[in-house]
Amino acid sequence: MKELSQKRAICAMPIAGSYRSIDFTLSNMSNSHIQKVAVFTQYNARSLNEHLNSSKWWDFGRKQGGLFVFTPAVTADNSNWYRGTADAIFQNLHFLKNSHEPYVVIASGDGVYKLDFNKVLEYHIEKKADITVVCRDMEPGFNVERFGTIRMNEESRIEELEEKPIQAKTNTISCGIYVIRRRLLIEMMEKCAEEDRYDFVRDVLIRYKDLKRIYGYKMKDYWRNIASIEDYYATNMDFLKADVRDYFFKQYPDIYSKVDDLPPAKYNVGARIQNSLISSGCIVNGVVENSVIFKKSYIGNNCVIKNSIILNDVYIGDNSYIENCIVESRDTIRADSRFVGEDGIRIVLERNERYML
Repeated sequence: MKELSQKRAICAMPIAGSYRSIDFTLSNMSNSHIQKVAVFTQYNARSLNEHLNSSKWWDFGRKQGGLFVFTPAVTADNSNWYRGTADAIFQNLHFLKNSHEPYVVIASGDGVYKLDFNKVLEYHIEKKADITVVCRDMEPGFNVERFGTIRMNEESRIEELEEKPIQAKTNTISCGIYVIRRRLLIEMMEKCAEEDRYDFVRDVLIRYKDLKRIYGYKMKDYWRNIASIEDYYATNMDFLKADVRDYFFKQYPDIYSKVDDLPPAKYNVGARIQNSLISSGCIVNGVVENSVIFKKSYIGNNCVIKNSIILNDVYIGDNSYIENCIVESRDTIRADSRFVGEDGIRIVLERNERYML
């Protein structure tokens, strides 16, 4: 994610004008009636922790269960940062041991999708699986080498799993979502820790694929991962399509997020908007085409914004031209500026923050 991840975790990246990436995973868990959720945060967690400071938005403010946020902590036994997913789970094993739910859902926070985890669990029980991996067939031309690729037999049992292959043999990828029995997960994490293994995919899924019954559950609806600049840009641009917006925001179940008390967007004389998402708190004076403008942004007079993503709280001075760019949040773009992404998407970072004046 290059410069975009310098001040926030990937799962705190803004999506579709008013949401964060983690909102989709938390909403799926809430809609699936999962009542106890733990979030493991580490890298640049301030923005994410601010977003998660109240669990009521996802209906996790409850007597039994709730939303728990775990950061790496110095203890008598350990003082390491999380060295991988398996290590993060092991360092918080007390959470699993003190829980009473029979199954655990593990999901990454950088996916944009809708999924009923109850259907995955029913499939898991029906197949008598030890681990179920949610996977998806990707369209031809999609760069599957960035993901773990999966090959299954006729019964959907995983026979081959390769993490980030140089040359993929299949277009079926792992979505980073797993269902596993809680007691089995505790046992596996303790064994991984004994052997100094920290990676869930390499040290659990790949190592145990012949010893454990690992099955794949194929999802067919929309799914995107935002772990690269190109994917992040494409995911936001997908929300300019009416069918994608309807799927996420008008069809049950809903996607929830922390709500800011902001006025609706204001369009002054001279503003012209075409096929764009304009969020609450924005003031627009110029031309915006095929773009996503996040909250509290100001577009000056005679500005032209094309095919771009303007993140939260950006001030764009008069007579500026921005095309094929992602403008970082809280930037101040001086008047008469010109930024164009010639060879792909350009990230615009202007360090003259007005809050420091």
